[in-house]
Amino acid sequence: MLRRLAILLVLVCPWALAAPQRYTIDTDNTAIRLSWHAFGGILSWARFIGVTGDVTLNPDNDLDDRIHVTVPVATLVASNSLLTWQLKSDMFFEAERYPTIDFTSSRVVAQGSGRYRVFGTLTVRALSRPVILEAVVKDAHAHLLTLDATTAISRAAYGMDKFALVVDDRIAIAIAIQASAVPSL
Repeated sequence: MLRRLAILLVLVCPWALAAPQRYTIDTDNTAIRLSWHAFGGILSWARFIGVTGDVTLNPDNDLDDRIHVTVPVATLVASNSLLTWQLKSDMFFEAERYPTIDFTSSRVVAQGSGRYRVFGTLTVRALSRPVILEAVVKDAHAHLLTLDATTAISRAAYGMDKFALVVDDRIAIAIAIQASAVPSL
């Protein structure tokens, strides 16, 4: 009898089911940092701000989890002004022709203890490649979500192979996202 009542409650009261929680990325508190080695080991870096997007997490079904991020290339700032100019130019990101970088997840897999493996597609210069991010989520059920993720990509895979003799191909990416919960309707 109790089982039938529970099934009836679920069927009649869809709000009794846990719903995915949507978050909107807080542009002012989100940044992406790139780093690589050049000239035999010198660490270089660049960062992006102005990141927008949203995160959806469902604690009951990770198939509902989604992350979408848009990065404006014009916000790129590197460790010096010459490098900033080079990275935005047609030597690398081609900021005027390709003003944004996009990431869209295809699957977010919970690893336990707030750790996730995020599978998705990174699009840079109209070239889309699969990537896997290792992420840590803090306070996933709170009003404010903090997500830190890391990955590494090949810059040549995105057609950015200039200076291959002096700049490493591997680019490390560190992502720090803060997002605010979107109120349920």
